[in-house]
Amino acid sequence: MQDRTPVLQLRQISKRFGAVQALSDVDFEVYSDEVVALVGDNGAGKSTLVKTIAGAYRPDSGDYIFNGQRAWISKPSDATALGVETVYQDLALCDNLDVVSNLFLGREDGTRFGPAFADVLDEVEMERRATTVLKELHVRIPSVRTQIANLSGGQRQSVAVARAVMWNSKVVLLDEPTAALGVEQTQQVKELIKRLRSRGLGVVVISHNLADVFEVSDRIIVMRLGRRVATFETANTTSTEVIAAITGVGPQHRPNGANA
Repeated sequence: MQDRTPVLQLRQISKRFGAVQALSDVDFEVYSDEVVALVGDNGAGKSTLVKTIAGAYRPDSGDYIFNGQRAWISKPSDATALGVETVYQDLALCDNLDVVSNLFLGREDGTRFGPAFADVLDEVEMERRATTVLKELHVRIPSVRTQIANLSGGQRQSVAVARAVMWNSKVVLLDEPTAALGVEQTQQVKELIKRLRSRGLGVVVISHNLADVFEVSDRIIVMRLGRRVATFETANTTSTEVIAAITGVGPQHRPNGANA
């Protein structure tokens, strides 16, 4: 489908946990300004692959390539330094802190001040930057000083995504971003995913909801039993074909992980 270099590419990634072969020679790629959906049944290897991309797991073998260059990823901070951000299903937000504090948690802006040269948080600049990024992403919340506990599920998800794109990120991984959300909140998150693509990011969406997958993705990669078994261009396939690839039952095309 593409003749340009993927922003992120994995080649022949394998990962074993004891007797369980979680990933077997998996190839994966995502391009800038593209949404790739990663689908598969429970135990297909999606979570293991995502955690490998995010640096939470070290593969037993295979190559991790970023912007055409091989990278060595041994921990999450290595992936983050490249520009790979992950929003897990639990969001990892602090309910007792406001939106600004969550966006900058661990990355607070500070200035050196006073005879002891103590770090003082630049709250004004942090609030300005928080307001700017939320406005650019069309995230609607009461105030950047609202506590996370007082936001809706869709607003919380949007704040978590905004945090992921604030730091010069190139790839954003979203784990079940619409799970447990209402209809209106789900639509807000799907529009946000499309805006990430329009900003030139590579977006990877892990989801069991095929309706959402078909609405937001450009390509669909199917995992089954630790292997990449099919790849579809979303505009040129049907849910029946994707389900057949997920289950291994019925007609399938583009098998064995071949690119569409």
